[in-house]
Amino acid sequence: MKAVVEEVFYGIVEQLLENGMVDMKSYFVDGTKIEANANRYSFVWKKSSRRYKSKLQENVKRLLEQIDEIEAEEEKKYGDSDLEELGEGKEIDSQKLSEAMEKINERLRKNQDNKELKAAKKKIETDYLPRMKKYEEQEEIFEERNSYSKTDHDATFMRMKEDHMGNGQLKPGYNVQIGTQNQFILGYSIYRRPGDTGCLIEHLEKQKEGIGFYPEQVIADAGYGSEENYQYLEEQEIEGYVKYNSFHQEQKRDYKKKHPYHVANFVYHEEIDQYECPQGKRLVWLKTEPYRSSNGHESERRIYECQDCSGCPVKDKCTKASGNRRIQIGVELEKYRQQARDKLNSEEGRALRSLRSVEVETVFGRLKQNWGFRRFLLRGIEKVSTEWGILSIAHNIAKAAVA
Repeated sequence: MKAVVEEVFYGIVEQLLENGMVDMKSYFVDGTKIEANANRYSFVWKKSSRRYKSKLQENVKRLLEQIDEIEAEEEKKYGDSDLEELGEGKEIDSQKLSEAMEKINERLRKNQDNKELKAAKKKIETDYLPRMKKYEEQEEIFEERNSYSKTDHDATFMRMKEDHMGNGQLKPGYNVQIGTQNQFILGYSIYRRPGDTGCLIEHLEKQKEGIGFYPEQVIADAGYGSEENYQYLEEQEIEGYVKYNSFHQEQKRDYKKKHPYHVANFVYHEEIDQYECPQGKRLVWLKTEPYRSSNGHESERRIYECQDCSGCPVKDKCTKASGNRRIQIGVELEKYRQQARDKLNSEEGRALRSLRSVEVETVFGRLKQNWGFRRFLLRGIEKVSTEWGILSIAHNIAKAAVA
């Protein structure tokens, strides 16, 4: 069903292109959170699961050490113990517990009256082993996420604007990404991660697979402004009008007054590779460190340190460090941000920025507010993707009918 729905969806997009209703020059990208068809209080958290597993491993280790002591006593008494020590060696997991069970059974076949071994066997069999398997299964379901729902394992707990409790409560949901032009949906994709940053590349690749080529321009808000995304757009020769996280603050007149000691207000002397703070002190290059983003993108960060912050009258406002002020610079990221800044502040950039909210938010408003689609009916990311595809087809047909 998913393949059929996607084929129909992109077939309609091709019809829109042929009829001149869209031209794929400007592609406006944004995302929204849609609640999953899952119990709102059926959450499983990665940190809690790891903590419980760690405590269980400690309990198991103590029990296995007790069994080893019992075996040592048996060996002294009968001199025929052929079992290896159970409490040592590799990390304790369900496989280790299963091996321990086999060894305990082997000992019980020789000495059925050992009550301590029987109690240990029962504890492992009825408590420790099932719980260990449960935590290992949870780890497989989590993958890169921090949470999931018991009633829909693909749903992740996210903070949503539409909150039934009115207190910013997390709810199970999916991150829906769409690309529009003239308020037609030209591409869509569904994600289990709440952040938008790591969705752009995969979304554009899926859109290209659907219609065969990339859009000429991509317009997106600050949630997509990462070094990885800027680099990708440059490599694919896509003109990107993508904001970064501090872009709006930089446009305010009082930005420098409110944030005088932000690194963006430091002067860079390229000829000597040094930064100068507002107090006239120089920050020199200290070292270069590898940097890996939360999405796995690898790059470098250059670390600069002030030569001497002692006696500075504004040190407590500039840094909380006990030593000299340090700053971290991503050279490639700063280059991409400057390019984005120039494009966004150009005449065309301003026009596209103002149009973006009208383009994408209008579509989301129609689907969520006018049509009342605020919660998926199906469960699982494959079925949810099919459901959203059907909704996107209906939106495009309804939009084309009145165009």
